Amino acid sequence: MPLIILAVGILLLFFLIVRVKLNSFISLLIVAGLVGYAEGLPVTQIIPVIQKGLGGTLGGLAIVVSFGAILGKLMAESGGAQRIAMTLINMFGKEKVKWAVCLTGFIVGIALFYEIGFVLLIPLVFTIAASAQIRLLEVGIPMAAALSVTHGFLPPHPGPTAISVIYNADIGLTLVYGALLAAPIAVIAGPIFYNFVKDLNPAIPEGLYNPKVFSDEEMPSFGISVFTALVPVVLMAGSAIAKMTLPADSHALAIMVFLGSPDMALTISIFIAFYTFGISRGKSIQEIMKISESAILAIAMILLIVGGGGALKQILIDSGVGRYIGDLLMGSDLSPLVLAWSIAAVIRIACGSATVAALTAGGIAAPVVALTGVSPELMVLATGAGSLIISPPNDPGFWLFKEFFGLTVKETVRTWCTMETIISVLGLAGVLILNMFIG
Repeated sequence: MPLIILAVGILLLFFLIVRVKLNSFISLLIVAGLVGYAEGLPVTQIIPVIQKGLGGTLGGLAIVVSFGAILGKLMAESGGAQRIAMTLINMFGKEKVKWAVCLTGFIVGIALFYEIGFVLLIPLVFTIAASAQIRLLEVGIPMAAALSVTHGFLPPHPGPTAISVIYNADIGLTLVYGALLAAPIAVIAGPIFYNFVKDLNPAIPEGLYNPKVFSDEEMPSFGISVFTALVPVVLMAGSAIAKMTLPADSHALAIMVFLGSPDMALTISIFIAFYTFGISRGKSIQEIMKISESAILAIAMILLIVGGGGALKQILIDSGVGRYIGDLLMGSDLSPLVLAWSIAAVIRIACGSATVAALTAGGIAAPVVALTGVSPELMVLATGAGSLIISPPNDPGFWLFKEFFGLTVKETVRTWCTMETIISVLGLAGVLILNMFIG
């Protein structure tokens, strides 16, 4: 019954948004409440659980997404994004620039949460698409694919790192195996997959891109532009490396972890951007603040919609749907690797969050590692791959992709959901191939 209720809820969500044309945020809240009631949550708990999910999602993303939008807007308004875009186009050529964006997404994604990397790179994607006069998704899909594979397969991301601990896997070895899978999968799910959806040509959403063409003298240098854009990446990467290399009681570790937390890294980066993209370009503080305010206004509804996805996710978690699904699958005779992937995949579809799916599946499948002797590192990758599948509308990432690329729900399913499923299925196939040589 819980699965039937979930399916009806997802269908209702599609109906409200596609047919009724109801606002996505309102639709998510309505469906979250109805599904919570149908799944057996007491009426008095439904609103608190929705608040918990919405607040928990926005609590972790509000500063990051807002400051990331400010950084991106300042980069666009100063000409920094155009400088980076034109340099990449000149280096790789118009025909190959999507490969440059894929590589950029992969490098940035190693250190950043998916949502953070997405928000940081989206202004660059807009600028490259406009400057090279190519379709938005030609560079958008390779960027999203590269970020997604690193999120699912590579420590120090929270999912792979936490499951490595649960399975008692070697994090360094997991990173090596994960990189072997992530690179070719990013290519297939990004630049190659785009060829199957290139008939879609969404416009760059208004308010998120500056169409002004800057002269060479007006733009900051390539070095300054890249340095400012990469400050949060370097700080967060430094924090991740410090966690793996420094003693737990080290004073240096505490400082690196503080500076490398997403909120602090973005805070530092926007103050640097205030100077490099603002004051040094002749802008007053009032002008810089006006640009910052316009950036926040442009992403306000996106933040609410992402929070609505978090509310639906929390309803499904607190009503016990994830645990119910895991218990059902544990009774099967599947290979441990396929079992871990399947549990994570079904929980992902039910709960939305890739990290929640990975952690829940890890907790359920952990005893299998000791009983079967299967490689714990491959179990981490199989679980991570399963946690990426489909990315349904109860995943905040679904709405992030849809809103920033100006797609309809149907187009988002065709692009984003298909891309995530390709990554997930190829991830499982890669793990099974690696198991033939390692196991």
